[in-house]
Amino acid sequence: MKLIYDVNDKPAFSQNVVFAFQQMIAIMAATLLVPMIMSFYQMTNGTTLYFDPSAALFGAGIGTLFYIFWTKKKSPVFLGSSFTFLGAYQVIIGMNYGYWGVIIGIAMAGLVYVVLAVLIKLIGNGFINKLMPPVIAGPIVALIGLSLSSTATGWTSMNGGNEYSLVYVAVGIFTFLAIVFTSIKGTKKLKLIPFIVGIAAGYVVALVLTLLNVAPIIDLSVFKSMTIFSVPKFTFVQAITQHPEGLLPINAAAIGNIAITFVPIAIVELAQHVGDHKNLSNIINKDLITDPGLDRTLVGDGVGSAIGGFFGGAANTTYGESMACVAISGNAAISTIILAAVGCMLLSFFGPFVTVINTIPKCVMGGACIALYGFIAVSGLNMIHDVDLNDSRNLYVVSAILVCGIGGLTLSFGTNSVTGGSLITLSSLATALIVGLVTKYLVKEKE
Repeated sequence: MKLIYDVNDKPAFSQNVVFAFQQMIAIMAATLLVPMIMSFYQMTNGTTLYFDPSAALFGAGIGTLFYIFWTKKKSPVFLGSSFTFLGAYQVIIGMNYGYWGVIIGIAMAGLVYVVLAVLIKLIGNGFINKLMPPVIAGPIVALIGLSLSSTATGWTSMNGGNEYSLVYVAVGIFTFLAIVFTSIKGTKKLKLIPFIVGIAAGYVVALVLTLLNVAPIIDLSVFKSMTIFSVPKFTFVQAITQHPEGLLPINAAAIGNIAITFVPIAIVELAQHVGDHKNLSNIINKDLITDPGLDRTLVGDGVGSAIGGFFGGAANTTYGESMACVAISGNAAISTIILAAVGCMLLSFFGPFVTVINTIPKCVMGGACIALYGFIAVSGLNMIHDVDLNDSRNLYVVSAILVCGIGGLTLSFGTNSVTGGSLITLSSLATALIVGLVTKYLVKEKE
């Protein structure tokens, strides 16, 4: 893929600030949303814990910095709050393990990545390319985008709520088209920041419609309680200073329960980690699985996630939105990601910025995500353009992965005594990968 700025290039500082802001906008809504959702989870006595979105933003920034420097400044991607662990958070909070249960669980998930990295370092990572050739990696990367499509369309049509409105759809589609127009018809400088232009345009339209009482798209009441400066409520501080009623001691039994909840999710997340880095490799024309190596990206992701959990209560993960932003803008400069990470950390203390970001309507972000998630899906499909789909062996592999993934096929085992749901559930992405691998190696040619 043609890049305007390569990984080691350094755009002018003033230009880089704009690029960094675009990265921040791309990842921020989802990063802030995860702790908001977590704050609704209750312990058995009805007590809820508070996870501060500003703290999650700080945790994402510092986790990203660790990832960038551990991967030798070769992998330009931002780490943001992961939605994958939401079920685990709900279970652990429901078990009354409180803040420490969440922090320890995220740390355990990060440790899984470190252990896998050590194993890969010992045996080499060449097997990854053999295990996930384009016929496997392509549709898996496509699924990463397609599996998020319902989020994009849901936000666009219902603005994060439960009621459908054509006004929301109109604002979301307007935002999407503004991004497309800027990216294709804009000036040379505007083509580099299509998401800032599109989201800003969508926000203005949403604000006008709100002020004219056409539709209550933006909640303006939050500005009344806005403060200029505030220290985020870091999760580790909450864990030390607050002991909600019903909090259980963290003993050997607790550690075991937490491990059973978090470790399986971390293992199956390996598929998304590899898929993301395959996708990014394709975007920047460098094989990140080889250099800096999968062992380094895993440690960067795992420890970066643990750091994010310690400060912000939410595990981090590599963000497809960040990669799509790199691809569409043509800017893969590491300096931009570093500046975005530092910016997130600083702005987490600045109340007006976080408040404004929180007021960006979901329908506006939904329109932006149509472009972001769609680009991830197309990037995956582009990886299989040299795959011969006239060969039934390849056709069935790609078909199995796409149908299982898009259809939402999961594998569930056991019963959780607290929630009544399954004890372990493999995501549709992990299930699609397993089915695809089994299909591929059952029908491969004899060597």
